[in-house]
Amino acid sequence: MPDILLTRIDNRLVHGQVGVAWTSALSGCNLIVVADDQAAADPLQQSLMTATARNAGCGIRFFTLDKTISIIHKASASQHIFLVVRDPQGARKLVEGGVPIDKLCIGNMHVGPGKTICGDAHVYMDERDKEDLRAIRKKGVDVYIQIAPGDRRQDFEK
Repeated sequence: MPDILLTRIDNRLVHGQVGVAWTSALSGCNLIVVADDQAAADPLQQSLMTATARNAGCGIRFFTLDKTISIIHKASASQHIFLVVRDPQGARKLVEGGVPIDKLCIGNMHVGPGKTICGDAHVYMDERDKEDLRAIRKKGVDVYIQIAPGDRRQDFEK
């Protein structure tokens, strides 16, 4: 069973907040796995995110969603994983694909057409996002909004 410390939705994937604040808050975190089809195919994005991960003292891997589903169970016991996805659709695909996610932290989700703010955390969702998150929650995953490690958790439905 892979040791997934936390799964986070963040449109920006790995950036300063994810690479420093969250990896520091996750005791023992030594590997960031970016599960995202676009990032897995973009060497420029990967180089920028790799620099951030290195500064945090973590390794980093980039996989498509399908590849993440197929290989996550091969993770070494010494790998303590922070799994990062771009959006609720990606998170739902991972959960339905058998990735053992027990906590899903919703971070940055940008404003866009048809999206409204959720709570006071500047997280924007449309009905499709909420449907995906509800489906994930029905699988027994603890789903919540939390921008930074010291912030309070919020329910995306409120």
